[in-house]
Amino acid sequence: MSALGQAASAEWVKVRSVRSTAVTLTVFAVLSLGFARLVGGSLEDSFYGGDTLSATFMGLLITQLILVTFAVASVGSEYSTGTIRASLAAVPSRGRLFAAKMTVVGAAVAVTVLPVELAAFAIVQGLAGDKAAGWTDWETIESLLGGWISLTLMCVFAAAITVLTRSTVWTLAILLPILFLSGQGLGNLDAIRPVIQYFPDQVGMVIMHMTIPGDPTFGRDYGAWTGIGILVLWTAAALGAGWLAMRRRDA
Repeated sequence: MSALGQAASAEWVKVRSVRSTAVTLTVFAVLSLGFARLVGGSLEDSFYGGDTLSATFMGLLITQLILVTFAVASVGSEYSTGTIRASLAAVPSRGRLFAAKMTVVGAAVAVTVLPVELAAFAIVQGLAGDKAAGWTDWETIESLLGGWISLTLMCVFAAAITVLTRSTVWTLAILLPILFLSGQGLGNLDAIRPVIQYFPDQVGMVIMHMTIPGDPTFGRDYGAWTGIGILVLWTAAALGAGWLAMRRRDA
C-alpha cells in the first residue's frame, strides 16, 4: 500500500470509529427519504408545477446541510481536541495528511449520497404517476450524476475550509448562513444576483436542474455542466488554501 493509501486508511479508521459518523449519515438518509415522500405527495402544489425531476432534489437541498456539518466536524474535531498533533506525528508529510483527510471525507459522502439520491428519485417518481421522469432520460441521468458530484464536492469544499479556519464552529458559522440565505431567496434579488448566482449552493441548484437557463425567476446565466466546472473551481480554490494553511502553520 502506498504512503497516501496508508494515511487514508488511518483517516478512515478515525471517521468510522466515531459514533457521530453513523448517526449523522443515517439522519441524512432518513430525512432525505422523508422529504422525498413529503414532496412526492404534494406534487400537485403549484410550487413544483409538475416538475418531478426538480422536486426530487428539494429535500436534498435541505439535507445537504447535514452532510456539510459531517464534513466540517470530521476535520474540525481534531483541531478542537488537539489530536491533530498526534496525526502530524504519525504522518509528518502535511500534504499527504491533508490529501488523506479530503479523500476520506469525499469518499464517505460519495458512497452515502448515491444510494440515497437514487432512492429519493424512486420515491418521488413512484408518487408522480403519469408525470414521472424516466430513469433512462438524459435529463434524469444528468441531474442524478450532477447531484451526486455537487453534494460530494460541496462537502470536500467545506472540509478544506475547515482546515483553513481550524475551527468547526467558525466554519459552520460562515458556511451555514450562506447556504441557508443565498439558497432561500438572496440569489433571486436583482441587485446581488449577478454575484450570488455563482456561490457554491446556487451552482448546485443549477447542476441538479432545480433551475434552468431562461427561467425568468430562478434561472442562472449558465447550465449544468458549466455549473460543475464552477463548483470544481470553488473546491480547487478551497483545497489550495487549506493545503497552504496546513503546510505553513503549526498545529
